[in-house]
Amino acid sequence: MASRIAAAAKGIRFASHSTSNAANPWLAERIAVKEHAGPAAETWRKISLFVCIPAIVAASANAYNLYARHQAHLAHERHEGHERVKYPYMRLRAKAFPWGDDSLFFNPDVNF
Repeated sequence: MASRIAAAAKGIRFASHSTSNAANPWLAERIAVKEHAGPAAETWRKISLFVCIPAIVAASANAYNLYARHQAHLAHERHEGHERVKYPYMRLRAKAFPWGDDSLFFNPDVNF
């Protein structure tokens, strides 16, 4: 162990860093994987930049437009003052919730 540390301190490389690929099949495979990884990584980088990012931007713009139209529709509904019909089968409770009459997800602007 001490000799390896001393050799590393002197700059002597070990078998995994040798320059002869024929003598070490593991090293040859490692170099082949490294050579293959470069173009594959570049392909995925291009896919990320030119496909994924524009798709995310387009989906975000679509979601914003849908949200804006929905908010305009809700504002129109509030302005029109449509009366909501409370049917007898809605909001039937056999037992009250521990926190009150409404569920945890009750929104008085939307639900009734």
